[in-house]
Amino acid sequence: MKRFLFFVCITFSLSASADFEHFITRDGDKLMDGVREFRFISFNIPNLHYVEDDLRFDRKMPFRFPDDYEINDALQSIEQMGGQVVRTYTLPVYKPSEPAGTPKYVLGPGQFNEEAFKTLDRVLAAANQNNIRLIIPIVNNFQWWGGAVDYAAFRGKQKDDFWTDPQLIEDYKQTVHFLLTRVNTVTGVAYKDDKAILAWETGNETQCPHSWTKQITAYMKSLDSNHLVCDGFYTSVLRDDSINDPNVDIVQTHHYEIDARDMIDHIRQSANMARGKKPYMLGEFGFISTKATRAVLDATIDEGLSGALIWSLRHHHREGGFFWHSEPSGGDFFKAYHWPGFQSGEIYDEKNLMAMVREKAFAIQDLKLPSLQTPQPPRLLPIQQPSAISWRGSVGAEGYDIERAQSKRGPWTVIAQNVSDAKLQYRPLYNDNSTTIGEQYLYRVRARNAAGISLPSNIVGPVEATHHIFIDEFQNESLLFYKKGKTYLAQNEARRHKEDIHRLHGEDGAWILYKTDAPMIGYAIYVFLNDDESGLMMSISQDGRAFQPVQPQRIDYSSEEGEYGYLDPVLYTSSIDAQYLKIEFKGNVALSRVEIGYAK
Repeated sequence: MKRFLFFVCITFSLSASADFEHFITRDGDKLMDGVREFRFISFNIPNLHYVEDDLRFDRKMPFRFPDDYEINDALQSIEQMGGQVVRTYTLPVYKPSEPAGTPKYVLGPGQFNEEAFKTLDRVLAAANQNNIRLIIPIVNNFQWWGGAVDYAAFRGKQKDDFWTDPQLIEDYKQTVHFLLTRVNTVTGVAYKDDKAILAWETGNETQCPHSWTKQITAYMKSLDSNHLVCDGFYTSVLRDDSINDPNVDIVQTHHYEIDARDMIDHIRQSANMARGKKPYMLGEFGFISTKATRAVLDATIDEGLSGALIWSLRHHHREGGFFWHSEPSGGDFFKAYHWPGFQSGEIYDEKNLMAMVREKAFAIQDLKLPSLQTPQPPRLLPIQQPSAISWRGSVGAEGYDIERAQSKRGPWTVIAQNVSDAKLQYRPLYNDNSTTIGEQYLYRVRARNAAGISLPSNIVGPVEATHHIFIDEFQNESLLFYKKGKTYLAQNEARRHKEDIHRLHGEDGAWILYKTDAPMIGYAIYVFLNDDESGLMMSISQDGRAFQPVQPQRIDYSSEEGEYGYLDPVLYTSSIDAQYLKIEFKGNVALSRVEIGYAK
């Protein structure tokens, strides 16, 4: 009974906070929110309901479900940008080739993972609370987290059968029925009655005959008369079949043309085709410069499109920092964007692009650009050592000030200002090397942006400083004492290196040397290896001339996940007593991070 009452209380609380008055409807070629035309410029957020990027070095499984902090961080980022709409990604489908324990939404024909759908329940509850509408594509044309080919495989058939085989179409309809008729376990609202859903999308970038679209859209309409249906057919220029289908409410195109002039030509051509007939939006576009993106968004506004969704945004990670996602087809340097933009995204002009998108998101609504708000206080995470301080980031924060005291009453001293939580990928955010060994400290953090500085976070501590840590993240070679042989810094192919964009690569026989002023007491070396023959050899010295080999502990964090061609993450650790540490490359090795502990 207590459990039931708790559920009722939560249901009432979330339902009462929903602000949507209307379902989004269509009137000719316009989307409508009541009597007001509804237009948007925003982002796709693939991780909103299913994380594919938990790429912490020691984590073998990149897939998991997001928690409430991560879901709300994503949606509140969109709200700050004036985005109004998020397009999720599809419902992941079981693949027998994936490692055991890989979470999925669809487990087989008519078989569904209740834990997964409870995550989607929480996404919808949060969307209502944060006034964000969702476009939800259901099946993926592609295979990397399970899609059409996997529905076919359940029945021993080929991918192309998915679009025409009556049994596979009925299997897919079971998923559609389960989704559209589901009752949210958080809000108690049936999905088909949830105004936070802008539209169901037949699938992501489907490469299908229109006969399949015709069947599926008609079936969707038979189950849910409240929501719009968007055709997920993959094209850069609209097809007439989609425009003329009475059960298709929204038509869309996706754009990854290299030349922005071609992209805009295709958009204007499609706008002319849809004008007066159907609302038309850009479901995905990206991997072009800030100037070209501005031109595309100007064309979106000028041509009267209902909306445009950039690919893509990744939000804060619950263990600190952000989720990272490289885009190999984006020239091997574009990455998923982070709000409000950071120096780490300088190569693709992230700060200016995010500011410009916010400007256009309000402009398409004929609204004046509002001032930014001071960020909310961050949440400081438990601290084991002053060398590894992390916090849950605040939406819209550009940096953080770190404060330290030896009593809760203070005095509090600012030990670091404007620290970025987007500088490193999946690492602790700050290393306090200014402590005194044996002393205890308390910490708190404030978030800042151009509008001001937040109130302080929670206080964590006391934390005893037992040693110091020297850390080299290889943003340059300034911390090396000496090197010999062929080594080079690299930022490319970040996905294969678990998104690490600062590495030192070395070829067989090359070596580097570290020296500390105080005696070294141990090290941890994070590397990526190409094969079983590659590795490192470590040796130590007191005078920098005579070296003794060290036999380290070696931990392999390789996973069986094969879509992105991940290299093998390996950690070497050892206790030592030395002034010099020599690291020699055996085979082709990428150093990701070196930590050297010392007592002083």
